[in-house]
Amino acid sequence: MCGRYTLTMTPEELKRLFRYVETPNFPPRYNIAPTQPIAIVRGEHGECHFQLVRWGLIPSWVKDPDSFTLLLNARSETAAEKPAFRGAMRHRRCLVPASGFYEWRRVGTTKQPFFIRPRDGGVVAFAGLWESWLGADGSEIDTAAILTTGANRLVAQIHDRMPLVIDEADWDRWLDTAGAEPRHVAELLRPAPETLFEAIPVSTRVNAVRNDDKDVQEPISEPLVGEDGVTGDEEAEPAQGRLF
Repeated sequence: MCGRYTLTMTPEELKRLFRYVETPNFPPRYNIAPTQPIAIVRGEHGECHFQLVRWGLIPSWVKDPDSFTLLLNARSETAAEKPAFRGAMRHRRCLVPASGFYEWRRVGTTKQPFFIRPRDGGVVAFAGLWESWLGADGSEIDTAAILTTGANRLVAQIHDRMPLVIDEADWDRWLDTAGAEPRHVAELLRPAPETLFEAIPVSTRVNAVRNDDKDVQEPISEPLVGEDGVTGDEEAEPAQGRLF
């Protein structure tokens, strides 16, 4: 699953990388949490567009969003068949730029948070789905969910699921919902390469949503680093919990 992440690249750098039409301005975020506004990149008529939406997808058929449990994550293995995600998987795929994400590993009776970030810096693009919910009174809520997949060997030491990362070479294909049905992008639904991320143990300050500053990413011990062909920590405890 993915329940917290971060985006600290400047607006100018992000626009150059994703080549969207808009020129938004936004602050660095170190501890993005569910229900908060998140940045997505979507495709339309061959162009990329930036949009802020609420994290927690609401399907268009929901009658009362206040009584509906927000869908933060969608399992990539079943998203094309699930009623809540089927329409978005076909028509409303998006990218969710991220500088890294957080995950927790149970250690005895406590949980140790890890900041999992690209080893070479920069950002990655999580696969996402977005929806527009229209109320009877004309109100509109734009929302999104992040797709997850099985963990690679590095992340499996912490949790059994991880966000689905779309490689830059595949961004256009993922966003091209007019030309690519879910079956045409099925091969992209796989764990990230073993060497993409490092996992940094950080303090429990990140547990509190109000702590949205760079100090939540300060290492408290040496990072875990994945290597191709290496199974990692064979003695790691099974990860706890999963969504969708």
